[in-house]
Amino acid sequence: MCTVCGCGGASIEGKGHDHGHDHGSGHAHSHSHSHGEGHSHAHSHGHSHDHDHAHEHAHDHAHSHDHAHDHGADHHHHGLGAAGVSVAGFSQARLIEVETGILAKNDAFALGNRRVLAALGAFAVNLVSSPGSGKTTLLCRTIEMLGRTTPLAVIEGDQQTANDAERIRATGARAIQINTGKGCHLDAHMVGHAMDDLALPPGAFLFIENVGNLVCPAAFDLGEDAKVAILSVTEGEDKPLKYPDMFTAARIAILNKTDLAPHCDADLDAYEANLRRVNPTIEILRLSARTGEGMQAWLDWLAAGLAAKARPARDGAA
Repeated sequence: MCTVCGCGGASIEGKGHDHGHDHGSGHAHSHSHSHGEGHSHAHSHGHSHDHDHAHEHAHDHAHSHDHAHDHGADHHHHGLGAAGVSVAGFSQARLIEVETGILAKNDAFALGNRRVLAALGAFAVNLVSSPGSGKTTLLCRTIEMLGRTTPLAVIEGDQQTANDAERIRATGARAIQINTGKGCHLDAHMVGHAMDDLALPPGAFLFIENVGNLVCPAAFDLGEDAKVAILSVTEGEDKPLKYPDMFTAARIAILNKTDLAPHCDADLDAYEANLRRVNPTIEILRLSARTGEGMQAWLDWLAAGLAAKARPARDGAA
């Protein structure tokens, strides 16, 4: 997983957030937030972030480099062991320790994001897919159909460029771009900072378009209400079986580009059968963001989620 992919170097549009997540070194999170003030603070965060991001960070940057090679332990350098990956110089026990620490820190930030969203009665969805599934097109069509009266904002995640954020802004919606550099996913800390900048109004939709990747985003909770897995009908009916973790983590799957199904011999029933093999409770919608076919069912699903989220927030305010 991210113990080997070299994730790091994330930046939030308009800021100097270098989220240097050295996921394989044991020195997780270098975080030199320049903020344009001419100084680089080592992330003690005296910003009084009111949304409870647990910014203590307890980073424990012990640079003694005692990687606990544990030569009697089972290194499995040429195969996969208990950690599910193999990295030269790291025992399986050490890989599990690093990965567990990364996910625990992420989960603390996700909890803070979730509290903010709950207090606002805002409904957040994390759109996940492989590249080219049509996430941005789906988002643009969704925003257009929701209309200007519905409060919403978008967080865009890509390794480079602000192209997708610019497409979203062209619809009139507010969007902020996070470029992850070498990183293969968004994490809850990045999303929390973007939420600060967006200042969501109560009762809003928050759409988070994750980096195109069906592996790492499955493991990283962002504080969202639901992961929405988007699957283009051109990708092959066995895609859920090849990437089961993502489709197990998703609450709903969207079979997108259904207008292309007749042209690529796609078996939509086989897609659904394979989705339910890995996740028997997953909700499935068939639609075409390009033609608009099936889009109303997606909007109805979003409206139901927002209504359910808004009720506890109103009750709490009362």
